[in-house]
Parts: sequence; structure tokens; C-alpha cells
Amino acid sequence: MTVQAAGAALTVSGVKARIAEKTEFALLDLREEAVYAAGHPLFATSLPLGRLELEIAKLIPRRSTPIALYDDGDGLAERAIAKLERFGYTNVAVMAGGVAAWQAAGYELFAGLNVPSKALAEAIEEAQGTPHIDARELHAKIAAGENVVILDSRPIEEFARMSIPGGIDCPGAELVYRAHDFVTDPETFVVVNCAGRTRSIIGAQSLINSGLPNRVAALKNGTMGWLLAGLDLAHGEQRRVPKPSPEGLAKAQHAARTVAERFGVETIDGATLARFRDETAQRNLYIFDVRSPEEYQAGHVADARSAQGGQLVQATDRFVGVRNARIVLIDDDGVRATMTASWLVQLGVGDVYVLAEDARRAEALADGPETERILGLDDARAVPITPEELADVRGNVAIVDLDTSANYRKGHIPGAHFAIRARLASSLTKLPGAQSLVLTSANGTLARLAASEAAALVPFPVKVLAGGTRAWVERGLPLETGATRLLDDPVDVLVKPHERPGDTAKEMREYLQWETGLGAQLRRDGDAPFVRLLGP
Repeated sequence: MTVQAAGAALTVSGVKARIAEKTEFALLDLREEAVYAAGHPLFATSLPLGRLELEIAKLIPRRSTPIALYDDGDGLAERAIAKLERFGYTNVAVMAGGVAAWQAAGYELFAGLNVPSKALAEAIEEAQGTPHIDARELHAKIAAGENVVILDSRPIEEFARMSIPGGIDCPGAELVYRAHDFVTDPETFVVVNCAGRTRSIIGAQSLINSGLPNRVAALKNGTMGWLLAGLDLAHGEQRRVPKPSPEGLAKAQHAARTVAERFGVETIDGATLARFRDETAQRNLYIFDVRSPEEYQAGHVADARSAQGGQLVQATDRFVGVRNARIVLIDDDGVRATMTASWLVQLGVGDVYVLAEDARRAEALADGPETERILGLDDARAVPITPEELADVRGNVAIVDLDTSANYRKGHIPGAHFAIRARLASSLTKLPGAQSLVLTSANGTLARLAASEAAALVPFPVKVLAGGTRAWVERGLPLETGATRLLDDPVDVLVKPHERPGDTAKEMREYLQWETGLGAQLRRDGDAPFVRLLGP
């Protein structure tokens, strides 16, 4: 792609053509998450302007990557370009007319989040006939004492919130790794579930692809389908499928090799990875450790990011912002990386590789959590205030919380207002008679980044809570809950169907109808490499 002057315009037809090419390209939606979820091009990545510094280096590592931005004609793109230029991004254009122009051209708009992976699951179920079982039938089998095991393919945090009674947690990429040892009776009926459809289908099909001899099915519509059938869920469960024995691991590795051959998953050595690292000025390189977060923190390749395999497949667009980039997956036995890669290959996101086990062992390791890659933070100018100082403040001080609206509802500093960073110019005008302003966020980072912007908008002093709301809680200071003082509509987060107020059953049914309708949208859109699975 030819390098363009910053802010140059691309037509929607030009963007559509770029998406179809086999070269690197990123399309970023700068609107808030719920606005994005109302309708966007299939391969647009959600990156709200207020979170740009937090996410851009991870989503788009190479600063010369061709990028197209769009908004709703409200100036977000121009503000983003100024930031990106300052951070060294050199090939940024604006998609002229935004979503309205895309729709006017007759192109498809997709609702929801993580749409490519959800669309892939629907295509797989239709094309490969992934078996499923509905909630009532499964419940009857359990009640009759039949030989059934229920494997929940979500991370343990989601499993603990709600699960099928009797289920056991085994996140996506762990299924083949653990199930060959855990399910020892070939007569056991294996049911895979998630909250809805995607991870149920992908998980069940993974076990089928691996050659597990058992009957395998996806729980139709997951925990939502269970609730809609009038059945009760379990809460607070912590049961997990144990790690495999040496014999179970050998079976899993054999299965993974079969899957790798079927889907063309390529394994690379250390020299190839070193070459990829040397070529990052020409190609984006994403290195992901697909093991559990606990394993990652115990020791990982120094420049790898943590992306548990099932979640990387489920939400690829949250990790990879560039189409047709290089992606290298790492684990410590070849199973989870290979199974994850098999789905990324089918998703068509880029050039996907698995790092050989001996090459992984030769790599320098680091421990602890993933290193943050936040641009602009070193230059952020902010006057700090400690939690103790804030608790003792007298006078008309306004506290503005820039965390997500979901987290704000769960708990915020008493008296704090919720605001969206990208909308501070309007939201700060709603503060009644303030004489000073304190910004906070989850850990204080977003507040620090926003401090200079806020200071330019108000005639009084602006400070930032050191350590953010987390530090306030660690000092044992009180919180209040609820949507008590909203300066902006909470469009920064798309609320899940089962968490929405009102008719929850109706919300869940509509969500599931949306998922099952993705196949028809894929046919009309035509951009997804896996649309060929669907036929005419």
C-alpha cells in the first residue's frame, strides 16, 4: 500500500478493496464500544479514542502500518490522527463518511462484538454439521443418570459466575490438551458449553477434529439456552479438568499433529522467529502465549503477550488489529498452540505459526504479568493527590471517574461522577459549581493521560488520584455503587444480554437470533475468507 499523508481520505470502496487484499491493513472504529456494536464493517477493530494510548501499541505494533480510521463525523478521527502522528504512526488515512457512507454504498454492517469469530462458528456449524443438544434433552439425560460429562469452554472467571449444574471448567484451547486423559470411557457423551453459541461450537468441533472417539455435541445456545428452558444455573463453582498425565499428553500431542496436518498449521524454529523479529519494520509480529494466565506469569517468552487460546479465537479482534500480519503462538507442549492456530488459520486473520517446543525452551524467559505498552504516559503531566488527601478535602471538589461505566456501577468513590474521556469537552460543563477537579480511573493511568485535556477545559485546578480507585480501595476507604451521577450516556460498554434490565429472556432470544443470522450476513458481505464454507 502506498504511504499517504496523515489525514488523507479513503473512500469506502477503497477501504473495501484494501480489506480484500493480502497485504497488511488496519481499520479502526474510534467510537465507543456500544456505538460500534450497533453497526460496523466486519473487519473493523473497536478502539475508542479515549483508550487509544492504552491499546494502540498492542493492536498495531508497526508504526508504518497502513491504517484507516473512521468516526461519526464528530471529529474523533482528527483527534486520533494528531495523537498517532505524535506516536510515530506514519500511514494513517480517514475513511470518508464513516459508517453512513459504508451503508450508503450498500455494504453490510455487522452488530455486536467479536463478530468474525462468532461468524466463523456459525459457518462451521452449518458447513460441518457440528452436533448439538438442547437444554431440555441434556437435563433429562443428567436426571436419568446417563454417562454424560459437561465441559465448559470459558475461562474460570466466567464459569464461576454461572455454569451448567455438574459442569466442569475446561477453557477452549485446553479441551484437546486435557480431555483425552479426562474422558477415559469411549461411551461417555461429551457436551461442550459456553454462555451462548460460539465457544460451544468451536470447542465441540475441536474435540471432533482431534479424533476423540466419544460422541461430542455443543450445548445449543449455552447457558442462555439453559435459562430460556426454565432451568437453574449453578454459581460459584470452581471445578476444573486437571492437567493431563504423561499418557494423556501423548494422546493430545498426537491429536494436535493430526489437526496441524489437516489445517496446514506450520511450526517454526528459533531461527525463523529471530528473522521475524528482525523484520518487524516491514511486517507486524504478534507473539502470543496461549497457556493459562497463571502459567504465563510463572514464566513466559519475554516479548510474548498473554492470550489464553480459547479467548484469542473468541475475541481475535481484541488482540490483533492488523489483517494479514504474522502471528506466532507459544505453549510448552505444542497442543494448545496448535489447536488455537487451527482456528486462526480458518479465520483467515494472517500468517499463523506455532513455535517449536525446543525453540521455546531456548528462549529467554520472564515472569510476572504482561508488560504494559502505553504510549504517551511518560509525557503525561498530572498533579497527584493521594487517597488520604482526597478523603480529607473540604470545599467543592468534583471527582470524575473515567473507568468503564460497568466498573463505575460496581463501585466508585462516594460523590464521583462518571464520564467518558473522549467526551470531556461536553461532560465537564455539567459539573455543578466545582472549584477543583480530581480525575480517577481503575489504576490511575487513564486519568493521568486525560489530565492535560481536562486542564485545558476548566478554569480551576485539576489533580489525579494517585493509584486510581484501586489505591482508594486498598486504603480501606468506602465506595458507593450504582449509576448515581452520569455525565455521559454509558455507551462505552456493550451490556451482555443476561445483564440488561427489563425483559432478560427477550434480550437473550434476540441475541441468539442475531448469532444464528450471521451466516446470511456473511454471504451478503463476502469479505470473510471462510464464507466459502457456506456455499450458495
